[in-house]
Amino acid sequence: MSSDATTTTTTETHNPHHTDLSRFEIDLLTVTARLEATLGDVKGLAIKERLEEIHGERINHGRLYPNLDGLAEKGLIEKRPQAIDDRTNAYRVTQAGFRLLDQRRDHLSAAVDGGA
Repeated sequence: MSSDATTTTTTETHNPHHTDLSRFEIDLLTVTARLEATLGDVKGLAIKERLEEIHGERINHGRLYPNLDGLAEKGLIEKRPQAIDDRTNAYRVTQAGFRLLDQRRDHLSAAVDGGA
């Protein structure tokens, strides 16, 4: 990846379905979207801390960042390097990511309401 602070990493090659993602990936996407609503650009550390609250366990970097990179490769989040240092990135949910979360919400809502 380029160290240019204006470089953005997203690849929207196909439209993944919500069932294509693991529970952890769904949680990552959901947490990023929720944090984005209050923080704007979301740092990995904020995502990690919120996931630890939800999961009730420590989330290590070796699990977190490869999964964030995978979501960026799927075009579901945007990863942007920050000027703070060479290691800090900011994350935002893409339109495709929000569409996937809408799919997931509809799926869960139908299940709760007794639908198929």
